[in-house]
Amino acid sequence: MSSSPIQFAKSRKPGAFLPMTRDEMKARGWDELDVLLITGDSYVDHPSFGAAVIGRVLEAMGLRVGIVAQPDWTRADSVQVMGTPRLFVGVTAGNLDSMLSNYTAARHKRKEDVYSEGGTPGKRPNHAALVYTQMSRRAFPGVPVVLGGMEASMRRVAHYDYWEDKLRPSIMADAKADVLVYGMGERAVREIVSRLEAGRKDFGGIPGTALFLGAKATAESDFSDCIILPSWEELQADKALLMRLTKVVEAQQTPYSGRRLVQMHGNRALLQEPPAMPLDGPDLDAIYDLPYVRLPHPSYKEPIPGWATIKDSVIVSRGCPGGCTFCGLGFHQGKFLSSRTQDSVLKEIRRLTESDSFRGTVSDLGGPTANLYGARNGHAEECKKCHRPSCLWPSICPVFEINEKAGLDLLRGARGQKGVKHVFVQSGIRMDVALRTPEYLKELVQNHVSGHMKVAPEHMNPDVLRRMRKPAGDFPAFMDKFFELSEEAGKEQYLVPYFISSFPGCSEKEMGAVENFLKKEKWNLQQVQDFIPLPMTGSAAMYVTGLDINTGKPIHVVKTAGDRERQKRMLRPNNPAETRMTGSRTRMASKAGSNRADEIDKMD
Repeated sequence: MSSSPIQFAKSRKPGAFLPMTRDEMKARGWDELDVLLITGDSYVDHPSFGAAVIGRVLEAMGLRVGIVAQPDWTRADSVQVMGTPRLFVGVTAGNLDSMLSNYTAARHKRKEDVYSEGGTPGKRPNHAALVYTQMSRRAFPGVPVVLGGMEASMRRVAHYDYWEDKLRPSIMADAKADVLVYGMGERAVREIVSRLEAGRKDFGGIPGTALFLGAKATAESDFSDCIILPSWEELQADKALLMRLTKVVEAQQTPYSGRRLVQMHGNRALLQEPPAMPLDGPDLDAIYDLPYVRLPHPSYKEPIPGWATIKDSVIVSRGCPGGCTFCGLGFHQGKFLSSRTQDSVLKEIRRLTESDSFRGTVSDLGGPTANLYGARNGHAEECKKCHRPSCLWPSICPVFEINEKAGLDLLRGARGQKGVKHVFVQSGIRMDVALRTPEYLKELVQNHVSGHMKVAPEHMNPDVLRRMRKPAGDFPAFMDKFFELSEEAGKEQYLVPYFISSFPGCSEKEMGAVENFLKKEKWNLQQVQDFIPLPMTGSAAMYVTGLDINTGKPIHVVKTAGDRERQKRMLRPNNPAETRMTGSRTRMASKAGSNRADEIDKMD
C-alpha cells in the first residue's frame, strides 16, 4: 500500500526523552533545534501520542527535535524556552480536539483532562491549534509553521463547532499556518523537511496537506481539476449546504482516486490535496520500532491519566473502514486498513516485558478496531475506484478481506511471550465481523477479556442505526454468543455496552427501543454517551441541517438541555438492585472497564 519505503537512520537506544528545556539541549550538545513541536498534551514518549510519534520520526531523520508541552498561552515567550528552530515549528492541539478535551456534551467545563498532569483541566486553551499557531507566529517571525493533529484534521474545511454553536471557517483562515497536515502525518512531514532542507518554502502538491492561498495566488491558480466545495460565504447564507460539503469531503477521503478540493473564503482559496498513502507492513513497523521511552517526561510529578490507561498497551493496526457518522477516525486515520507484522508486534511486547513497571499484563492489543487486524481493503481495483464512506455498511463489502487466522495467530503469539501472563483486548471490536469469525471470537472471549468487554451497539432502533451507519440486529446475537462462550470457559464476564442518546433523528420514541431492551434484560447502565456532533462528521451535518444523511429528508433533532436529559434518563430504566445476576450470564454494565472519558458524560 506504500507509495515509497520509509527509511530511517540507525536509531539510538531508548532511554533519552526529546528535550523540553535548554539544559536538556545542552546535555545533548545542541545549541539549536531543527524542529520545535508544540502540543496541547503533556509530553508522553509513547506511540499513542501523536507529538511523540512525529518527534521520533523527525529524530530518526537525523534532526534535532524539541517539545514544548502545554505552554502558557497567555505568554508568547513560553514557547521560546529552547530558542528559534532552524527549519519549522510543528503545532498540534493534542490527541483530541481541544474543545472536546475542555467541555462536555452539556457544554460544561470538564473536571478532568486525561492528557494533562494530574488530570488537571484548563492547561490547554480552547481552539488550542489556532492559539499555538498564532503564538508561534509572534514568537518566531519568518519561521514556517506546520499545523497538524486531530484538531487540524477535523477543522481543515469550514465546519460546525458544537460548543460555540456556530459555523466556523477553515482553521487555516484564522491560524495563518504555512501548511496544514491532515491524517497520520509521517509521509507529509518527511516531504516538508526535504523541501525545507533544499531551501524551498513551497508546500504545494504534498498528499495529505492543505494550503490557504493568498488572493493573488488564488487568482492565478487553475482549479479545473478540483472539486469546488460550497464556499464559506455560501455556508453562512445556507447552512443546508453543510450536508453537501461533508459528503463530498468524505467521498474524496481516498488516496487512490480522491481529487483535490477547493473552498473559497472571500477571495482566498483553501486548497486540499488528496490523502497521503497509509503506511503498511514494514513501513508501519518502522514507526513503532522507533526508540520511545514509553513514559511521561520526568519533569512531571503527578500521574497522567491518559498514559496510565495505555502504558502497557500495543497498537497493532491503523485505519477504520466503518464510516460511522458520529466518528472522526475516517477523516483522520482514513478508511483503509494497515496492520503491523506479527514479528513487529511481538518484538514490542518483548520490549514491554523488560520494563520495571510491567506486571505481566498487556492491557490492550488493538487499534481503532481490534478484530480487524490483518483485514484488507484497498488491495483490489474495485477498492481503488470506490468512494463509499464505509466498507462495512449497509453490509460488508464482498471485496473486503477478513483475515481470521492473522488475528488468531497474533493473540496466541502474544500470549506465549516470556514474561506475559495475560493479554487483553480493550479496544472496540466490530460485532458484525466477530460473528463471521467464530474461532477468533471464541479465542477472544475465553482468553483475552479482562472481565469486562466493551462493545458499541450505539442504539437499538434500525432507523437511527442507519443514520449512524451501524448494522442493526447484531448485538443480541453477539451478546448470547459472548455469554455462551464465557460459560463454556467457566468464567463470569460482563459486557460493557455503549449507547448514544440524543442522536439526530432520535426522539423519545426511537429512544424507547433502547429503553425497552434494557428493561427486558434488566440491565442498569452507569454511563452513557450523550451525543456530541464532532466537527466535519456526518452526524454534525445532520444536527445542523436537520436532514437525514442517507435520504435528505427532514429528521427530528434534539437540541435543548431538557430533551437531552430525558433521553439520557431513558438509559437508566432499572433500579440497580433489580439487575439480574445469573452466574456467567450476569448482564450488567459496570463503570469499571470504561475509560472513554473524552466521549462519555457520567450520569448523576
